[in-house]
Amino acid sequence: MEWNPGVENRSLYTETLQADLVVVGGGIAGVCAALAAAREQLQVVLVQDRPVLGGNASSEVRLWILGATSHMGNNNRWAREGGIVDEILVENMYRNPEGNAVVFDAILLDKVWAEPNIRLLLNTAVFQVHKQEADSISRLDAFCSQNQTLYHLQAPLFVDASGDGLVGFLAGAAFRMGAEPMEEFGEKFAPSKEYGELLGHSLYFYTRDTGKPVTFVPPSFALQDITSIPRFRSFNARDYGCRLWWIEYGGRLHTVRETETIKWELWKVVYGVWNHIKNSGEFPEAAHLTLEWVGTIPGKRESRRFEGDYMLRQQDIVEQRMHADAIGYGGWSIDLHPADGVFSEKPGCNQWHSKGIYQIPFRCIYSRNIRNLLLAGRGISASHVAFGSSRVMATCGLLAQAAGTAAALCLQHQQHPAGLWQRGLVPELQQQLLKRGVYIPGVVRRGGDDLVQQASLSASSEFQLTQLPEGSVLKKLDHAVAQLLPMQPGPIPVFRLNAWADSKTELCVEWRISQRPDNYTPECLLESLRIPLQPGNNEISLSFRATMPHQAYGFLTFLRNPAISMRYTDLRVTGLLSVFNQVNPSVSNYGFQQPSEDIGVDAFAFWCPERRPGGHNLAFSASAPIHVFAAENLRNGTDRPTTQPNAWVASPDDKNPTVTINWNEPQTIRSIELCFDTDFDHPMESVLMGHPERVMPFCIRSYTLEDEAGNILASVKDNYTTRNCITLPQAVTTRQLVFRCQHPSEQAPAALFAIRCFDH
Repeated sequence: MEWNPGVENRSLYTETLQADLVVVGGGIAGVCAALAAAREQLQVVLVQDRPVLGGNASSEVRLWILGATSHMGNNNRWAREGGIVDEILVENMYRNPEGNAVVFDAILLDKVWAEPNIRLLLNTAVFQVHKQEADSISRLDAFCSQNQTLYHLQAPLFVDASGDGLVGFLAGAAFRMGAEPMEEFGEKFAPSKEYGELLGHSLYFYTRDTGKPVTFVPPSFALQDITSIPRFRSFNARDYGCRLWWIEYGGRLHTVRETETIKWELWKVVYGVWNHIKNSGEFPEAAHLTLEWVGTIPGKRESRRFEGDYMLRQQDIVEQRMHADAIGYGGWSIDLHPADGVFSEKPGCNQWHSKGIYQIPFRCIYSRNIRNLLLAGRGISASHVAFGSSRVMATCGLLAQAAGTAAALCLQHQQHPAGLWQRGLVPELQQQLLKRGVYIPGVVRRGGDDLVQQASLSASSEFQLTQLPEGSVLKKLDHAVAQLLPMQPGPIPVFRLNAWADSKTELCVEWRISQRPDNYTPECLLESLRIPLQPGNNEISLSFRATMPHQAYGFLTFLRNPAISMRYTDLRVTGLLSVFNQVNPSVSNYGFQQPSEDIGVDAFAFWCPERRPGGHNLAFSASAPIHVFAAENLRNGTDRPTTQPNAWVASPDDKNPTVTINWNEPQTIRSIELCFDTDFDHPMESVLMGHPERVMPFCIRSYTLEDEAGNILASVKDNYTTRNCITLPQAVTTRQLVFRCQHPSEQAPAALFAIRCFDH
């Protein structure tokens, strides 16, 4: 029993928490920053002002997580973000292929709850910053509305992942809102004069079929005249959730202080739209539908952007500029929206893609004038134009992992974030991120203490790309198609294949490459062939005089001709893809990107894969084998396809795929790391969009690890994750380690990107 007589006034219960790092904001960025730091053995307080984690990806907003893969609608191949973002998306794919936002909430909570070094404060809002020095934060004050507790949060370092940059704002960190003029950074897509217009907020709704007629009486605040929305004819009874991302408003208002005003306007639109669908008589198919859920907080796109020691800009994205301090990458389009949102006469977005992914430097993720403040999420140091690309959640999560990891390095070396750059410590940060599964384009993981680097490697078999046998799929050339083939410098093999012609016609075949070896935009035509075809099946031979100038993927390209059908294989192989010159309007892909004026972006064609169960490789045979799947790839330091597959792939005929590691002298092994193929080309959208698979078809499910005496050190079944990090109960001394596995299926041979051994 608690009894207390009346007094003049009382104070809130106060709790002081001392940590190594305080992370403010529990969206995808905050979660990734907190997990990264905690796994580096920092004591972390994660403060979230909402009842669940996930931010825009949570059940409160229900936007899918996307990044460089862009719904598979751009030319960025194998571009899904690695590290913690990958871990979350792969786990969600396994547990939640239907895209249930409530299940996704639980997955994020599970990840954070399982981490002993994180103290999670939900429903807790930071409201005050304390500073002992002008350029350094000493304490945050926060209040939890549910337990009526005031928290004093003390730490040497802070991460602002709050979206609106609350901590940075209160601390006096330099920030911007609105668009910079063209002259500041030389961005051709920037306006001639600066302006304060922003991207607005969005709010979604979900519907459910009840199986019986349902009436709807709109609230009094519902928008009465739906025709005031220029795109009102785009509304229908089928779309719901974040497919209605373009229900957007607020770009002309202050997207922080006036966010409640913006929310009410969005509620008016949503309920007005649903009233129109239910009661206009134009949608009889909606008779049995009920309005199951309407968002109560809007998903924000843009507010404050903070200044670091470098500001990402348009040229970094379009030109794919390299940075010595790269700690992540982006690949979403430059995606800017009209300030009037749903009430604008302009299209809902204006996306301009680059030809490939681009590096993001470490100097963008800390404040230039608050020395112990790291930045995570959409508020990193970027111009308004560059922000249009870097703002999406998978990119935010990737950079947030770098922020959390950098915090640990700062404490280890007794440096503030800027000191890591100034004292040449970013390469150490890069290597630590790579060890945690992050991919940084152009940066290779060094061998370091990996015992495999001093061993000899052999395999029971290696896939030889001499043919992809014909399968059950015969498809017309309604769109141009290209088979991506990993090539070494030198001659191109002769390819043989079958083509079915409905009538006498001509097949146009081209060999193309990208200007940059690490890109997948086939803008360079090396040679073109024209093959006459007769009605029926034609056995054709393709002999190119051109040669490959460097190691890269080549594009065996077949131009559109609906009178011709091509044969495809059922075999799916790590590092092999077919791509199509099709359209994907959801990411402004209409087959070809053609800027109407000089806005500093490139014109090029889109070549994108199809989603499974489609997306088969073309069937063919080659005059000489393409040798790119050797066991030696297992220690090359790159754990995904880039200019090559970077994987060991076994022969499909190998009944017992095995990799053997031999040392001249006995080695003491305590831990082993394995990297599997969970299809980095798959976006794995987290909510709404269902997926046909829980486990990626290339991922090895079952394997054992054995020492030289045949003792089984580890036996794993039902694996579905990208990285397996195995710590042995006791260190083992051996001259040999044997990896035995099963093929994922008859249609997908076993593949492995890396195997590493350590004595710790």
